Amino acid sequence: MATDTNKTPPITDSERDRLLSLGRAVIETEAQAIAALATKIDESFVEACAYILNCKGRIVVIGMGKSGHIGSKIAATLASTGTPAFFVHPGEASHGDLGMITSQDTVIALSNSGETDEIITLLPVIKRLGVPLISLTGKADSTLASAASVNIDVSVRQEACPLGLAPTASTTAALAMGDAIAIALLEARGFNSEDFALSHPGGILGRRLLLHVNDIMHTGADMPQVPIDTLLSDALLEMTRKGLGTTAIVDTDNTILGIYTDGDLRRTLDSGINVHTTRIGDVMSRQCKTISANSLAAEALSMMEHYKINALLVDDENNVLTGILNMHDLLRARVV
Repeated sequence: MATDTNKTPPITDSERDRLLSLGRAVIETEAQAIAALATKIDESFVEACAYILNCKGRIVVIGMGKSGHIGSKIAATLASTGTPAFFVHPGEASHGDLGMITSQDTVIALSNSGETDEIITLLPVIKRLGVPLISLTGKADSTLASAASVNIDVSVRQEACPLGLAPTASTTAALAMGDAIAIALLEARGFNSEDFALSHPGGILGRRLLLHVNDIMHTGADMPQVPIDTLLSDALLEMTRKGLGTTAIVDTDNTILGIYTDGDLRRTLDSGINVHTTRIGDVMSRQCKTISANSLAAEALSMMEHYKINALLVDDENNVLTGILNMHDLLRARVV
């Protein structure tokens, strides 16, 4: 007989309370560990940032085990916020990957104990290269901390693990310190949202910050547009041919006079107007919303949502029609 995998397994009230208590205790312990880091943002932090800011090459982050996972995330955060960085596994570094480090680079090493064998083995080579070594350790008197150009204290009072064995609060503290370094550097470099988008062109945020209206708008023969004296029936044919659910109404110089949409058509039919004798100028919306071609597509989305409309006319500084876009264009561009 098949079991219902969506049904919660039976659990006693005491087990439920115990799980809740343990979960909350972990969060509280790790929160306290992060809060305590604020007092450790000192001259060592400033010195570490100075080394990174003056690095002519890249930041090489190394760490073993759970510290390695944290180091990989720190490297990724640095790289995405304007500081070229990559992660090197210390075990692989001893077997050839150390050649990825150049004399122009700076190394960040993570080890809670400061005695991780795989990292200690690399210290002579790092020293021989003459590159700055920044360590994040939980023990200021450890081998790694003593060998580093600067050591940042990420020690914690206790792990969140009841056994005091699994790296929990210590890895959270190291991760938070890595974020602090990355964001401090971001501000120091004047890194802005457009720079961030260039590092994330494939994501939704990147598209929102990089994609402009002129990248997705319909132009030329693809723009539905009619003169103001056009019969409504002919304007509807233009809307049907172009398939945007709207048409612009323009004068002989292509200056925008108004807009007519599917919504306007429903209201027109409800009023009993004859589409074969009525001219578009009599039923068009004159107070139409427009946007410039160099505006962000995200701004167009914001306007459509604010005014509860599905299309925008694109104009230049003289109110001349240059393009049209609708909500479907934003959906296809994955701006929404």
